[in-house]
Amino acid sequence: MGQSAADWLAAASVDPAVHALRPDYRALLLTAEGLRGGPPDDGSDRLLTAAEERARQVVGEGTPEALPHPAAWREAYRAFGAKPQRTRPSVEALLRRLDGGLPRVDRVTDVYNAISIGHLLPIGGEDLDRYAGPAALVRADGSEEFDTTAGGESVVEHPEVGEVVWRDDTGVTCRRWNWRQGVRTRITPATTRAVFVLDGLDPLGADGLTAAAEALEADLHALHPGVVTARRLIGPTG
Repeated sequence: MGQSAADWLAAASVDPAVHALRPDYRALLLTAEGLRGGPPDDGSDRLLTAAEERARQVVGEGTPEALPHPAAWREAYRAFGAKPQRTRPSVEALLRRLDGGLPRVDRVTDVYNAISIGHLLPIGGEDLDRYAGPAALVRADGSEEFDTTAGGESVVEHPEVGEVVWRDDTGVTCRRWNWRQGVRTRITPATTRAVFVLDGLDPLGADGLTAAAEALEADLHALHPGVVTARRLIGPTG
């Protein structure tokens, strides 16, 4: 086991250069210890199915990118040079899959995906024990390594200069703010300690971000009895 969740949360950071792009950005980091991983089950499926129904009602006949918070994320992507019609913010990508139903991944990932579409915000989940040092949201210099897959093969990519990325002491854990997570720190059925990154901009507000975190905590406690959670908000508090 690596450093304690409390120490890890205290050391996490958002670089001022990121807040210069979006002064309204808030990151709510939530750790969970004592998870019981595994394949999707009836409990995780019920949560995701209910969230899909709620999200379909909210989107209605419109498009995900027309909703205020996903639309703000498109603006944030453009601010550092990304093209959101090609690399979509994670919540928009999930909402676009509603018609066919979201894939069922595992009983941890499915829970945070349910909160993401139900509360209309990007959320990422990572295995805390696979981190090398604390998380930092920075603008990349282009030399950082990002481990991913392409064509079924493991590859190492590098972010673009100025791209907003989450990283640790080893390399990038998530590219383009919340677009694509790496392989090294991804949640697996064996994960027992995780961190969830909830991303918020002003259309969601601090209250909306907190509500999503509270819902995630409640669902984790329901599916993983005995889980211990903690959280930290980084960014504007009003």
